[in-house]
Amino acid sequence: MEVLLGKIFHEIRDPIHTFIKLDDQERAVLDSRPFQRLRCVHQLALTYLVYPGASHKRFEHSLGVMELAGRVFDIVTHSNHLLPELRDLFPQLNKDEEKAYWRKALRMAALCHDIGHLPFSHAAEKELLPDGWDHERLSRVIIMSEEMQQIWKNMTPPLRAEDIAKLAVGKRKAPDLLFNDWETILSEIIVGDAFGVDRMDYLLRDSYHIGVAYGRFDHYRLIDTMRILTPPPSGGEQDKSLEPTLGVEAGGLQSAEALLLARYFMYSQVYFHPVRRIYDMHLKEYLAEMLPGGRFPTTIERHLSMTDHEILVDLRKTGLVGGMPGSVHAERIIKRHHFKRLYERNPTDYEKNQQSAVLIKEAAEKKYGTENIRFDNPSQKGESIDFPVLMKDLRVESSRSLSQVLNQIPVVKTEYVFIHRDLEREASQWLNSERSGIINPGEGR
Repeated sequence: MEVLLGKIFHEIRDPIHTFIKLDDQERAVLDSRPFQRLRCVHQLALTYLVYPGASHKRFEHSLGVMELAGRVFDIVTHSNHLLPELRDLFPQLNKDEEKAYWRKALRMAALCHDIGHLPFSHAAEKELLPDGWDHERLSRVIIMSEEMQQIWKNMTPPLRAEDIAKLAVGKRKAPDLLFNDWETILSEIIVGDAFGVDRMDYLLRDSYHIGVAYGRFDHYRLIDTMRILTPPPSGGEQDKSLEPTLGVEAGGLQSAEALLLARYFMYSQVYFHPVRRIYDMHLKEYLAEMLPGGRFPTTIERHLSMTDHEILVDLRKTGLVGGMPGSVHAERIIKRHHFKRLYERNPTDYEKNQQSAVLIKEAAEKKYGTENIRFDNPSQKGESIDFPVLMKDLRVESSRSLSQVLNQIPVVKTEYVFIHRDLEREASQWLNSERSGIINPGEGR
């Protein structure tokens, strides 16, 4: 702990960012019940069963996102880094008190952006929440809760909960809220597709704990060259309402390329690892039988009372004792009796028939029974990314017009057919002999 300019700052050591600092008021958020719960939520669900080091939690990731958000804010709002037209567009930057307010609101939004995550993070969110709910909506509810409202009011200056909620989830996840250009830029710092610090931290942190190099990139150089820019016109009616967005100076283009390449490799090599994926599927099946009504709760108290710890205790007991709801699925996880990969989509088969994986899945289900087959078709979120680049002569160009790399990074998509491990050898022999006829049913044998 150290004292700077009359304020008490707390330092937290971190393997990615060395030191993360918070003042006393921010520490109150860190110590709150909703945030402390994140100590018990794994960042990558059951990935530690594949990569033993992947036992890190949402807690430290959220601290890292806050640290990076503050760094980016300081860079992109620095007077030397603002183009003249932006000074008039964003009057918030012309008053020190208002600028300080939004910096703190951004840091708190970054700290709380994952506060609504379910046990095991993304593993079962889509299937096991009621319609219309996701972790972003839960985060908004918690940020706006009475418990957190009191913390926001006690800050100097007091923070508005709605401002924090907006910045934490962004326009895409809060279509019912109105965002001005300034709020859009700030939310983009956290959740933006190109340079969101949420993505920066999870790539760096996940690769560190897993023990792979795929997720590393020069984030220092990237952040130092980030700027608020107006995208160049590309023709069409949409150009009449182009909004400022985050971009980079030309000197940071290679670092931006490295970030997006890191994302591609982490998805293809880690996040879509077949054993990781099948463990998620077994976990979802277990939770669907274990949870009341087969769904996660959405009330604040019930949500806060449920973490990985409680579920893992029940999972272990259920898997070892047997005869309880979900015991079959729990045993597959606890005893590592997971289904085995029978087929993975490959370019040769896909070129012959884009439905090859689905046809193999259907044929396998017909021969071995649906209960012995699982199908998974994970796809990387997000479309192709374009962002503005500030040239040395102050022209703004499209990143895709300058970078061959960005135009060639594919979106990671794959398909897996899994089979009960006791049937793997027989099914592999069957598939080898029947594969051609399954993929090209019109050819016959």
